[in-house]
Amino acid sequence: MLVGDLLMSLAGQLFVTSGLPTAYLGRARGLWAALARDLVAGECLEILRTGGRPDTAASLQVIRHKTAKYTVEQPLLIGGALGGASPALREGLSAYGLPLGEAFQLRDDLLGLFGDPERTGKAGLDDLRTHRPTALLAEAWNAADPAQRERLSAVLGRRDLDDGHLDDVRELMRQLGAPRRIERMIHTRVEQATRALDDAPVPPRARRALEDLAHRATDRLH
Repeated sequence: MLVGDLLMSLAGQLFVTSGLPTAYLGRARGLWAALARDLVAGECLEILRTGGRPDTAASLQVIRHKTAKYTVEQPLLIGGALGGASPALREGLSAYGLPLGEAFQLRDDLLGLFGDPERTGKAGLDDLRTHRPTALLAEAWNAADPAQRERLSAVLGRRDLDDGHLDDVRELMRQLGAPRRIERMIHTRVEQATRALDDAPVPPRARRALEDLAHRATDRLH
């Protein structure tokens, strides 16, 4: 946590010493503060909901604050403010950034459980051991019958899990169709993000870059 605090402080220092005119930085200073606020809010929500009953709406609320705003929306708005973006463009960037940020985290959660650790750098058992409030877990829970919920409950929050437990959870989630539903949620949000560019005054070159970003950020399959 202390390292994280230090890095946030250093990032703020880099921001104010970037060499941009003071007037430009003034446009974005409030957005920088909002970015940090949303990150803290998202992390707090995740802590409060870790270990609780899986709930898709609650998981998406965590995703929106912890990832969508911090990782995509606010950085785009900061760039827009530094570049003198119009209100219409800023609105379009928000409409693009929020669903894309959600799709990015939904993909990340899928990779966390189903991805190859050698390629993703993620330990497949981490989300189960910590009983993180992911939408993937919530979708599995919603589709499960009482016996299947017992199987899930038996592994959530345990520190002694092994690859056998991981294989069992993966198979159960596939049977329940949870990964397919998360894939549909990702697809829907990518479509929302790219459609938002239709009504935004985005120059063609920037639009192509944003469309490419939407697919690169969410087409990570391994």
